[in-house]
Amino acid sequence: MRRRAARVLLLDPAERILLLHGFDPLVPGRTWWFTPGGGVEGEEELADAARREVAEETGITGIALGPLVARRASVFSFDGRSFDQDEWYYLARTGTTALDASGQTELELRTVDEMRWWSLPELLASTETVYPEGLGSLLASLLAAGPPDRPVRLPCPTPWSTMDEHTHS
Repeated sequence: MRRRAARVLLLDPAERILLLHGFDPLVPGRTWWFTPGGGVEGEEELADAARREVAEETGITGIALGPLVARRASVFSFDGRSFDQDEWYYLARTGTTALDASGQTELELRTVDEMRWWSLPELLASTETVYPEGLGSLLASLLAAGPPDRPVRLPCPTPWSTMDEHTHS
């Protein structure tokens, strides 16, 4: 399945980033952290998809959506389906840290088991799997220098027979 995805590097007032923790239902022992976001629906604009996905997954509405800061291509399988995905990453801010998973899809409710705000030092020190690869370095650069003039290209992970990262329908 080829698709476009809008993902969000969502920062709270303390400049912590929100990550979700999940797993493939076919391989529940393999877990990872990832940014909010998911597939663009129909003719939906990337920015609209980003706002919609954040609201559905986290309950946070009214985010201050900033510029596109990164992109990557990803080929993976998840829940028995193969994906060839172009991902676009927005920088965004919110004034709230309260989270509500009640808007998540049935698949997300089955495969996302935690949401958490991470400080940059926590992210950089973590030995857990975090997607996109290089997120800590990207966030450090964004916090120190601000958004780039054009979206940076993030590493493209090697395809796996079973996904090692999460995606949303």
